[in-house]
Amino acid sequence: MATTALALIELGAVLFALGVFARVAGRFGLSPIPLYLLGGLAFGQGGFINLGAANEFGHIAGEIGVVLLLLLLGLEYTAAELVTGMRRSWPVGLFDLVANATPGAVVALLLGWGPVGALTLGGVTYISSSGIAAKVLNDLGRLGNRETPVVLSILVFEDLTMAVYLPVLTTVLAGLSFVSGMKSLGVALAAITIVLVVTLRYGRYVSAVVDSTDREVFLLKLLGAALLVAGVASALNVSAAVGAFLLGIAISGSTAREAVRLLEPLRDLFAAIFFVAFGLNTDPTAIPPVLGWAVALAVVTTVTKIATGWWGARRQGIRRLGRARAGVALVARGEFSIVIAGLAVSTGAIDGKLAALASAYVLIMAIVGPIAARVVEPVLSRFPAASAGPAIQP
Repeated sequence: MATTALALIELGAVLFALGVFARVAGRFGLSPIPLYLLGGLAFGQGGFINLGAANEFGHIAGEIGVVLLLLLLGLEYTAAELVTGMRRSWPVGLFDLVANATPGAVVALLLGWGPVGALTLGGVTYISSSGIAAKVLNDLGRLGNRETPVVLSILVFEDLTMAVYLPVLTTVLAGLSFVSGMKSLGVALAAITIVLVVTLRYGRYVSAVVDSTDREVFLLKLLGAALLVAGVASALNVSAAVGAFLLGIAISGSTAREAVRLLEPLRDLFAAIFFVAFGLNTDPTAIPPVLGWAVALAVVTTVTKIATGWWGARRQGIRRLGRARAGVALVARGEFSIVIAGLAVSTGAIDGKLAALASAYVLIMAIVGPIAARVVEPVLSRFPAASAGPAIQP
């Protein structure tokens, strides 16, 4: 069979399967990410069938998926919201960073993956899934709850941390010298600062450059700008994802709202392919040896995320049930954890078993998070003393 025909057949089968996976996950109120990863594991190296012909497309599409994920995340925030969120949540944000990155870093060191592995796995266990958290809050009708701003401010802090973390990780993985590494980090920090200043003062001009009343023109300019900025950022050893995130922040107002509406279907499509591509490049036979570590990390970091949300809500004077809801909303890991692991493994600087551990960990957490968010109220309702009580003022 011709290579093109085989690639089209494989790609069509993958996309159709993704649609089935998403529908099944939706029926049970879960994120489809675990099913996407399982699909990739089943049809990649070491799986049931090796879909080799579609791999090249999957790699490029996966990179576009990462860019779109971060671009739309940036579109959700304005520079003013980011600054306000940082001021409000930095103590809880620092606690979140230490409490949730430390378990991953310790496990990486115990497994002999060294400081680079510790930096990578620490990021995997630290970052919550903004996508899953937002979907769960919306599905459960909790967007108007008192604890929701606390959850969102913590997620904003994590996203800003990623804007600094990803350039550092990229530099370390590339094996650059200390001077080159500091230069790369300086470029990233300067870019973040410039974008925030430009957005606060001249955001309307940035939006005007990409805006258009013609949907086709608007989409082409927006997607082209995102890929261009991501490529330039990558060439400067600053993560392409960070470049896309910064572009998203720079676009505001009605332009940002229209951009989100147009790009959401594309993001969902390419992000799904990204998760499958990650699974395709992960050997499923490598998962059983690290499954115990994944379960242990899942247990520990579930507790630490709940503690983070609990403390953050308590500082705002929210009652115990609201604190518990805030905590479980942060439990899920997903897209960013896989982005970090994929970035590390693709460079060849990290043991391939890290990808297996990250896959198993994300599979567990992407399932546990939504379930915990749904059962927290029924469980606590059986213990009135745990869900009632006076509010504690900050």
